[in-house]
Amino acid sequence: MKTEIIWMIIGMGAVTYIPRMLPFVLFRGKELPIFLQGVLKNVPFATLGALIFPGILLIQEDIWYGILGAGAAFLTAYLGANVIVVVLSSIAVLTLYSYFV
Repeated sequence: MKTEIIWMIIGMGAVTYIPRMLPFVLFRGKELPIFLQGVLKNVPFATLGALIFPGILLIQEDIWYGILGAGAAFLTAYLGANVIVVVLSSIAVLTLYSYFV
């Protein structure tokens, strides 16, 4: 393997490791304010929403396809169903929609 590739792999590893390690080192034994804890707990949900939402609108040329599928998934999840039921409900709704349209 070329040395440039090895150095690139080492550099990418360091760039990935350092931001993950720093909070553990800097905040060891310290408690964050309640407000900041609440904000940080919601970051994964906000990120997931930002990644999924454009895909919902652009999944097909017909925008209703994505909106109906997402609506079925949101409703089923809100009612407390597990993930498999949520996915199957979206598939069922989109199958019916594509059958009638």
